Amino acid sequence: MDQPPSPFSKQQLLPQEETLEVLRQKGELFIGIPKENQYQEQRVCLTPDAVNAITSNGHRVLIESGAGEGANYTDLEYTNAGGEITRDTKKVFSCPLLLKVEPPTLLEIEMMNPQATIISALQIKTQSKAYFEKMAKKRITAIAFEYIRDDDGKYPAVRSLSEIAGISSVLIASEIMAATNDGNGLMFGNISGVPPVEVVIIGAGTVGEFAARSALGLGANVKIFDNSISKLRSIQSNLRQTVYTSTIQPKNLLKSLKRCDVAIGATRGKDRSPVVVTSSMVEHMKKGAVIIDVSIDMGGCFETSVLTTHNKPTIEKYGVIHYGVPNIPSRYPKTATLSISNIFTPYLLELGENGGLENSLRFDKGLRNGLYMYHGILTNKSVGEWFDLQYSDINFLIF
Repeated sequence: MDQPPSPFSKQQLLPQEETLEVLRQKGELFIGIPKENQYQEQRVCLTPDAVNAITSNGHRVLIESGAGEGANYTDLEYTNAGGEITRDTKKVFSCPLLLKVEPPTLLEIEMMNPQATIISALQIKTQSKAYFEKMAKKRITAIAFEYIRDDDGKYPAVRSLSEIAGISSVLIASEIMAATNDGNGLMFGNISGVPPVEVVIIGAGTVGEFAARSALGLGANVKIFDNSISKLRSIQSNLRQTVYTSTIQPKNLLKSLKRCDVAIGATRGKDRSPVVVTSSMVEHMKKGAVIIDVSIDMGGCFETSVLTTHNKPTIEKYGVIHYGVPNIPSRYPKTATLSISNIFTPYLLELGENGGLENSLRFDKGLRNGLYMYHGILTNKSVGEWFDLQYSDINFLIF
């Protein structure tokens, strides 16, 4: 017997989950990558390989000429990867989706089209109220990559750059100690019959862990200080060996600082890094010892630390050499670029698959965590409170 015709179309009979999938139509992205113009910033958001992966998926990437030079990527490499090169900065900033390492300047926001989207660092400590007001006026959607969370609730961009900063701190200390750089002539490395270099690390986060890993790999004697017992326990298990760990007690810390050849500061605070090492403690350190203050971008955890640049990275106080360059990963721009590019690429491909940012924000809670401006509406609570601006909950705006 023949079945009576169904009153529903095939589309209507699809289960609910399938219907959601039907709504996720692929979208074509048009991505602009301007050349970074901030002082000593040499990183770029995407490598040519990443551009190739994105253009192979049917998207367009417009790159400002020379954007990859600092990281040793040529315009030709980007062109061969399917990217488009232009010398017109305004043309790049008129793209609907912009990728930057540093936050855009007020002049760059001016060049952006209304309703554009930008993914960059936010660097809240360096911003002004005018920055957010200008974005709001242009109804811009902005995502801070340092606030994007992965499935484990961690911050992949912060972790990657912290890994680089941690390893760099030991490599930099090793360079500074060389006699050719007017150092004390000590060498990292477990040389038979020679006492190892003594390293004190203050802070047991990602920077501290990777600094310890590098120092131990080079044969140094490492002591780690932190007030969080769980962090100290975690660093012990991650390093897979027993190292000296202690809570930050002035007496113990001073004793270790007097004996150490290298001290690395890697603490973080809410608004600024807590000052853990006082001037009098630094006075008691060995002449020719080296301080690497990785926390300098948040004020520094050594009282004697001063902001320096890559051109003149060190100063001397009480006979101790201080290194206070805030943007350590930009010292190794190619590695840092590869690291940032690895984080950006999957998100960009996901944006394309989901049919644009709106859908991705609905489906991806971690990406939503990085959003601080949605069509000109501030959605980040800490930014709102910091700058005394009105903010809204993104969950009410999207659903």
